Amino acid sequence: MDRSVPYHKGLESLLELDGWTIQQAGGYWVKFEISMVEPGPHIPHGIKYCLSLHDKYNQRVMGVDDAHLPKQKHKKFSGRIRHYDHQHTDIDCRGVPYSFSAPEQLLIDFWCPVDDYLKQKGVIDE
Repeated sequence: MDRSVPYHKGLESLLELDGWTIQQAGGYWVKFEISMVEPGPHIPHGIKYCLSLHDKYNQRVMGVDDAHLPKQKHKKFSGRIRHYDHQHTDIDCRGVPYSFSAPEQLLIDFWCPVDDYLKQKGVIDE
């Protein structure tokens, strides 16, 4: 597959993370699932991804992925925008739209909230 995607900066680094699990303080851990796929209507950038933070009970507490449409309430007759890229901002979040722009930005948009969450929980220092 052609890896000269317009978002080539950081693409190889992102793809190298596929399958990684990285332990964090306090029993938390992060998981990366990343692969190249044929671009299509639901994955126009051609990168299938799921980056998630899990607690010591193995529950996902936050993450960003493009695996499914976020579960949202739809008003009757409202226009439907199909955002497959979305974030789970906490353990109860069913998904809010996320705008994928580039591989390196995806990593920033994942790690910054992870750090904030772990700081809020007192797991890492401010």
